Amino acid sequence: MPIGTRYVFIASMDVDPEKEDLFNEVYDTEHVPYLLEVPGVIAVTRLKAQDFEVSMGGELKSVPRGETPTWHAIYEIESPDVMKSAAWAEAVERGRWPGEVRPHTRNRHHSVQRVMGT
Repeated sequence: MPIGTRYVFIASMDVDPEKEDLFNEVYDTEHVPYLLEVPGVIAVTRLKAQDFEVSMGGELKSVPRGETPTWHAIYEIESPDVMKSAAWAEAVERGRWPGEVRPHTRNRHHSVQRVMGT
């Protein structure tokens, strides 16, 4: 499905292995639903990085995940200003995320990308 907005916010991170089940439960049942209530947040897609192989230049190349974070969430947003709103600030601090999950995350990366084309 194509991205339906002009901007995406990408949050990437690793989580302590013993907290992965809690991380996924809270992300799916609390964190994403709270952020979807924020005006200007249209959709969220969660991803998990993995090693892969790709045919390139006549060769099959193995591509390890490397040092990149394991977990990613792509937030389709109307504008980067969404993330400066009071509603966003409140949503990211709701539920178990700030106290029970966030302390167990690391290698965090955040970026905003402008969608080019359709």
